[in-house]
Amino acid sequence: MPDLTPAARYDLPWKTALTHALRDFMRLFFPKYCHQIDWSKKPRFHDKELEGIGFGAAPDFMVADKLVEVCLRDGGTQWLLIHIEIQAQRDGSLAERIFDYNYRIFKEFGRPVASLVVLADDDPNWRPDAFHYEVFGTTMGISFATVKLLDYADRIAELQASQNPICLVAAAHLLTQQARHDADQLFAVKWQLTTRLCHRRSSRKRILMLFKVINWMMVLPEPYQKRYMQATIQLGKEHNVEWITQFEQSLMDQGRQDGLAEGMKKGLQKGLQQGLQQGLEQGRREGAQVLLERLLERRFGPLPKTIRNKLDKASLQQLEAWGDALPQAQSLWQVFQ
Repeated sequence: MPDLTPAARYDLPWKTALTHALRDFMRLFFPKYCHQIDWSKKPRFHDKELEGIGFGAAPDFMVADKLVEVCLRDGGTQWLLIHIEIQAQRDGSLAERIFDYNYRIFKEFGRPVASLVVLADDDPNWRPDAFHYEVFGTTMGISFATVKLLDYADRIAELQASQNPICLVAAAHLLTQQARHDADQLFAVKWQLTTRLCHRRSSRKRILMLFKVINWMMVLPEPYQKRYMQATIQLGKEHNVEWITQFEQSLMDQGRQDGLAEGMKKGLQKGLQQGLQQGLEQGRREGAQVLLERLLERRFGPLPKTIRNKLDKASLQQLEAWGDALPQAQSLWQVFQ
């Protein structure tokens, strides 16, 4: 019986990828619209404004969305808002939610809003692309552009070979879905993607971003993750890969910040292992806090200072417990009871 793997994380990895490679995302999934954007003018992300609008309850944590302002090449509309959503799980309310998002963003900014959705779930037949209703001669609704990630499932080798960084993110997502709860299979494909990074013709900054995205998304059980990180660091030493060396150094720095400096001085291998474990644990806690804050704000609106203080001081286990309580809670305070 294969070891059960923890739930995959899709939200933060996709958001990170979109922030660093928006043009590549548009080129892969929405090429027709990509050609209409004037990329000589830097896109403006409006993530804070998007969070502040307050859409209410999100269906689950399997959603990543971005709001970005771009300039068009036609010289007519100067700036256009694009709301991008990655939906990683089937949700019957998605189409209505996209309608709600589009309308609220339009009211907030007073500008046209394009809604682009990547359906990244595992149901090949679920393809919503519109929400409409009509009553007493009044028609209301929206049609939006969608892409089904599963349609790329037979092109994984092509995605992995592409120099487009979003192709590698898409491949990681599809391979994670295919591995499901098989830790051995997930370890194998995660390692395969990691070794491919050594041969990419990209900047060190972009490759390091891709490594972090793969590591966050493809969540392994702790023994497998420990083996994976040790193998990755060894890979960097054997091939003198600069981005792995940079990652290794960041782990060592994290270890020093957490009181492990003495261990670093006494032995690189021992100190590195301690720093690695501490860095991973801290990263999981910070990621869990960011995710829980986002879900709470979507469900209940802006958080009081007392709640934010509780989140800042909470352990990873406590954050996970509050996250488990969120779906059944009828009020913000019930989550923390």
